[in-house]
Amino acid sequence: MAQPGHEQAVEDRRHMARALELADRGRFSADPNPRVGCVLVRDGEIVGEGLHWRAGEPHAEVNALRAAGEAARRGTVYVTLEPCSHDGRTPPCTEALIQAGVARVVIAMQDPNPRVCGGGMKALRAAGVEVETGVLEAEARALNPGFVQRMEQGRPWVRIKLAASLDGRTAMASGESRWITGEAARRDVQLWRARAGAILTGSGTVVADDPRLNVRMKPHQLAAQAGFPDDPHYSDLPVRQPLRVILDARLRTPPGAQILQSGPVWILTGPDAARSPAADTLRGHGADVRPIALASDSPEGGLDLGEVLAELARAEVNELHVESGPGLAGALARGGWVDEWLLYQAPLLLGSSARPLVEWPLARMDERAELEILESRWVGDSLRLRARPRA
Repeated sequence: MAQPGHEQAVEDRRHMARALELADRGRFSADPNPRVGCVLVRDGEIVGEGLHWRAGEPHAEVNALRAAGEAARRGTVYVTLEPCSHDGRTPPCTEALIQAGVARVVIAMQDPNPRVCGGGMKALRAAGVEVETGVLEAEARALNPGFVQRMEQGRPWVRIKLAASLDGRTAMASGESRWITGEAARRDVQLWRARAGAILTGSGTVVADDPRLNVRMKPHQLAAQAGFPDDPHYSDLPVRQPLRVILDARLRTPPGAQILQSGPVWILTGPDAARSPAADTLRGHGADVRPIALASDSPEGGLDLGEVLAELARAEVNELHVESGPGLAGALARGGWVDEWLLYQAPLLLGSSARPLVEWPLARMDERAELEILESRWVGDSLRLRARPRA
């Protein structure tokens, strides 16, 4: 197929950038579906736009087609993810595009979902629709890191959030940690919780801090905090509480813990503990207590983190947000499970007896873990660093 000329390529990138911008507005509501945006153009003018707001509701392409009406015929569709070609919670988008009579579909990236994965493009081409792919593909993949990783690797994207002093400490020796960061940083954390499919912590954090680990902003407040344009859809969306997950091999979670009182909670524990009276008590307080295999290489009887992540992937968790103590953070890091670090560094010192950022004993400099800083910005009086392990 002939490649588009320079002017057409520039136009394709411009309209795809707009589609990506629209897709991002579903950051807090589309999960477990991917965030997808769509722009419909005819004769150089945008005639329809749409995004996917929630699972079970119309996809971005359908919303754009509805906005365009008859102007969609012979138009060009820009969509951030390959249109679906199968019946799921909604009918296939390829059928809607073909029936609308569009002439050309430009796709940022192929859908990694095995149920689609090229089938959408094949269906469109078979109907005589011109198809282009790979326009702003890297940006499209970055928009949905969890969905892509779950489909390609069978596990969620793991993001660890940490709050530390300038001397790299996360809590006093007693476990006291409220508050290291200020109110602005804590509001910012709400955005990262809200985009996640699940929030993971350890029983030690539950016992020490009694956190709720829930989303305390409404969708329109999250949108405003994220800088999205005002849209009436946000007022109609319900608050989507991520699944909260507690790793608790010895079932130390108190039945009266706050985390059990606001939304769905899993407590993952060993097979024997899951059959104990303590497990039944926690179930009586609303927790879903589930057995997970113990790690064969853990002298302390810890849970198999690979199995934990696989279980969450089966529950359609795309992004896993971790708020825990240094023990769990270190275990995830040592296992190579961390995809992204989110560190809020506050302008204070906690001293040498305070708890470290992660428990990860390294003896030699050549054992160090190197990170790539992706972003740094001030949030109130805290410096927020976002980093990923170097390949």
